[in-house]
Amino acid sequence: MAAGGGRAESCCAFSPGPAQCLAAAAADGRVRVWSTQGSGQRHEYVPSSHLSATCSCLSWAPPRRPRQEAPQTKKRRSENVNADEELDLLAIGTAVGSILLYSIVKGELQSKLSGGHDRKVNCVRWHQENDCLYSCSDDKHIVEWTLPTGKVKCKWKAETGSISCLCLSPDGKMLLSAGRGIKLWDLETKEVYRKFTGHATTISSLTFATIRPPNDSQPFDGITGLYFLSGAVHDRLLNVWQVRSDGKDKNAVLSFTLTDEPMYVDLTTSGDRDDPVKLAVVCRDGQMHLFEHILNGYCKRPLSPTCTVQIATSGKRADARPVPILAATFCSDRQSILIAYNTVLHPIIERVTLNTTESHICLVRDTQTTLSLTMEAAVTKIKTPIVTSGVKVLVPGIPGHNTSMKSTLMESRKSEAKRRKGTENEWSIEERLCAMDIDVMKMKSKPGLPQTDSYAVLLVQGLESSDPSILNKVLQTKKDSLIKTTIAKLPIPAVIPLLQEIQRRLQGHPYSAALMVKWIKAIFTLHASYLSTLPDLVPQLGALYQLMESRVKTLQKLSRLHGKLYLLVTQVAASEKAQVVSSVNQTAKLVYEEESSEDENSDDELMADQESDENWEEEEDEEEERAGDPKMRIDKEISEDSGEDLHTGNESEEE
Repeated sequence: MAAGGGRAESCCAFSPGPAQCLAAAAADGRVRVWSTQGSGQRHEYVPSSHLSATCSCLSWAPPRRPRQEAPQTKKRRSENVNADEELDLLAIGTAVGSILLYSIVKGELQSKLSGGHDRKVNCVRWHQENDCLYSCSDDKHIVEWTLPTGKVKCKWKAETGSISCLCLSPDGKMLLSAGRGIKLWDLETKEVYRKFTGHATTISSLTFATIRPPNDSQPFDGITGLYFLSGAVHDRLLNVWQVRSDGKDKNAVLSFTLTDEPMYVDLTTSGDRDDPVKLAVVCRDGQMHLFEHILNGYCKRPLSPTCTVQIATSGKRADARPVPILAATFCSDRQSILIAYNTVLHPIIERVTLNTTESHICLVRDTQTTLSLTMEAAVTKIKTPIVTSGVKVLVPGIPGHNTSMKSTLMESRKSEAKRRKGTENEWSIEERLCAMDIDVMKMKSKPGLPQTDSYAVLLVQGLESSDPSILNKVLQTKKDSLIKTTIAKLPIPAVIPLLQEIQRRLQGHPYSAALMVKWIKAIFTLHASYLSTLPDLVPQLGALYQLMESRVKTLQKLSRLHGKLYLLVTQVAASEKAQVVSSVNQTAKLVYEEESSEDENSDDELMADQESDENWEEEEDEEEERAGDPKMRIDKEISEDSGEDLHTGNESEEE
């Protein structure tokens, strides 16, 4: 009685009854069947569409009893025996919605069930008695298959989302389905009998914990004492639910604590209800937890495991490493347990009798020695090809550099060794470029800057040879488009050496920082995905990060200082400008005159002109008198006096 998750990581399943085989599906789409008796691999099945339709779940068919028929001939008897043995099938759910039935006896595909699902099959379960198969998928439906015909018998929608797991009751009358919540279905009416709360995440395993007695005469609605277990993704609790007739079963009655989410669950019970239920849970972290508990109702506190089993390699403590446990199942004696550990490609199956009085057990195993004893070494003959001098060998490496450089070095390796012995001086740049298979003559014939592809090649050569002249020629480029194109064509293995060279240049002259920032920006923009995959990126780029951070902090202080200096300079300039007093032009730019004032101004001007003319004549007479005889001046004064008298006389007469 085992339950595994519906995901690809947990595609392992022991055969029911006394476990004789272990079926495991790897990521390459191959399904392998291993013997639990230590005889190694028995079958390997590679589906025709294993790359596009990978295996998503596995389920073994229940063991069948031989049919009792009338006596027949020997030939018929052998055919019937073979027919009974062919019922030992393995159901394989795929990611495209089809189900493959693989025959262990024949070692070939027996049938293919299609047309029921159009999305990934998450779980497949066999009925104990009827020739039926139940499957659930991401398309929100549960399908009941008829095996003799391979057609869909019934299909119904069970959830609003995807269905991740199924489990059939021991009597074959009920079916559990789970997505986020859990539903208990009546298979006769296809109606929901109970609903349970479930988990916060997607449920990955379901297992019935108690077996209903076959001679129980109670009706379907009078089920009492029926328990089942459920585990979910990213949940470290294995909940236990109880099905009651009163309907008060929406919450879990108890839970078991784990170190990680459950990947494989197996339990064993006895006929006596007073005996504890033994539970083995394999978690994602590779540990196995054993529990012993009597299911007798509600329990507030989560139960801790009675024993935790872990497997590690032999050797010193520093060299030892943990070996993950893939699956575990109880043997028929309920005291020993079968454990499958190591990898899915080659699991190691071992029967262990555990002492549950110890809280933690670490089994030390030498996996290399075990594999060498069980695996058969295949003898192969390897023939080394003959490589002539005219053949150009392409090897993995940096494009444009190691690929072409390899052939040149293979051809002239002896001549280079002789030349190094004869000359103590280093090679010139031209000789290095010739050895690296670069057409130097074309570069010399074309004046100006080289193309971007040659820039990338030159940069790789400069990084590997640590030639400052080549690096200066490339890294002193100021064009942004040329820098981006060069970084885009730069090979992946040269990214880290380039960052180290840029870091060295940033620590040198401050003028180089303006150019190096452009290269750093282009590298982080175009190669961010590669840099994020490096596990040791922090120690490699820690110095560069500290260098950039110190410069950024200095830049903030300089910007603040620049703002203060700018404020002071503007204030000083404003004060100096205020001290310089410029000459003010007092002439009016605009004069407004009214119309009435024009005539008055004209009369005043005329009067002023007449007065000025009279004054001018008087001034001329005075000058003549001053210049003339005194007699004339006397006569003139007399006449003026007489004139004034006359005028006064006239004025009196007028009055």
